[in-house]
Amino acid sequence: MGGTRLPPAYSTCQVKYKGRYGYLIGWIFTFIDFVVMNATFVTVAWMNHVTHFIAPLPLLALNVAMMATTMATRGIHTRRTVYLDQALLEMLKELLLHGVLTIALMALLDVPIVWRVLARFYLLLVFTLGLWWILSRKVIKNYRSRGYNYRRTIVVGSGSVAQRLIDELEGDRGYGYKIVGLFDDTGPSCGRELTGTVADVEPFVTQNVVDEMYCTIPDSESATVKRLIALAEAHDIEFYLVPQIEREVTRRFDLDKVGTVPILAIHSYPLHNPFNRFAKRMFDLVVSTILLALFPLVWIPVAIGIKLSSPGPVFFKQRRTGYRGRSFTCYKFRTMRVNKDSDTRQATPDDERTTRFGNFLRRTSLDELPQLFNVWLGEMSLVGPRPHMLVHTELYSKLIDKYMLRHSIKPGITGWAQVNGYRGVTDQLWKMERRVEFDVWYTENWTFMLDLKILYLTVFKVLFGDEKAV
Repeated sequence: MGGTRLPPAYSTCQVKYKGRYGYLIGWIFTFIDFVVMNATFVTVAWMNHVTHFIAPLPLLALNVAMMATTMATRGIHTRRTVYLDQALLEMLKELLLHGVLTIALMALLDVPIVWRVLARFYLLLVFTLGLWWILSRKVIKNYRSRGYNYRRTIVVGSGSVAQRLIDELEGDRGYGYKIVGLFDDTGPSCGRELTGTVADVEPFVTQNVVDEMYCTIPDSESATVKRLIALAEAHDIEFYLVPQIEREVTRRFDLDKVGTVPILAIHSYPLHNPFNRFAKRMFDLVVSTILLALFPLVWIPVAIGIKLSSPGPVFFKQRRTGYRGRSFTCYKFRTMRVNKDSDTRQATPDDERTTRFGNFLRRTSLDELPQLFNVWLGEMSLVGPRPHMLVHTELYSKLIDKYMLRHSIKPGITGWAQVNGYRGVTDQLWKMERRVEFDVWYTENWTFMLDLKILYLTVFKVLFGDEKAV
């Protein structure tokens, strides 16, 4: 064991009984799913005076369909590192499947279907079940952040991939992971003290309670990986093999097989899917049409304020880089005095060119509202990478890897980088690099629920202020 001193073991009682009662949380929350569904159905039927629908056979169809969908989706309540937007998307898929199964079962049981009740039931269930899922995630994350229901985890390997893994596991206490051991033969290379060598893993898991083992050692050490898998199985430890994919590779991967050989296939860009593009465009068109119909309520007082603040046009027009690198005319409310540097120089805090009313427009992000015209015309989207000035596109495309990848989708009024704090002036290269990193991640991981999340966070920052709004 190379003379490595292992930490003291847990008590005998802990070693013999791991005390895994965490599965009860999933069962309890799933039971509440059933309660919410049945309560919503009974409420809708009663409010619509269709009390004969509250009968054993319709309720049987509903609950049998719920059992099937719960098993098919494996239950969102048992996952630890799921994001809220992913959970809500999972819920919508589950409800769609539940609706199909419920209608089929009711037809099989010869239950007269009251379509208006069923339609109103599912519309309300999206809200009630969604609210419960949001609340349940908050409750369980709060519970775990207090030190309960955590998973005792060890990591074998200490390279850059191990560091990224540990950062993710410990990045949110609400996930409920506790790193109890780090093992490697090459010495610490991720800024953390080693618990021991790879040879020390066996005595450690024999003496201590371990729930999960993550292996991040290179594939070339296949014999060691095989021994670790056997060790994990012998001690009832969940084993995860982490592929050696560096931080620069941000795409999603799908596990596939060629015969008996497992492979990781690069997941296609979500917005390369015609259906996803169509759904995003329809959402943009509907929302921009509604907001543009209300636009005069904002445009008239803002236009008066701009005219009184300084001479010049109400709107500021600038050529920016858009979809597939094509330039387009981007519209904004004018916030500066007319100047010759507007197409080459970014606005900065306390910029002498900005008017007092312009500062107000920038702080509240009202200056961006005319870009709804760009959205309606199809040149922009509500959500996407922010469009840059042409001079910046030319400069940063030479300095930053993957910079042009952000143009593989339409630019947006707001974006993932902006709600994560990367907006405003980019006076240092690293700021633009981080912005591009977030933009590329959004491009590779787009979902409709992610767009809704970004819009919500944008509205929140507008209402409560954003110190980086300049």
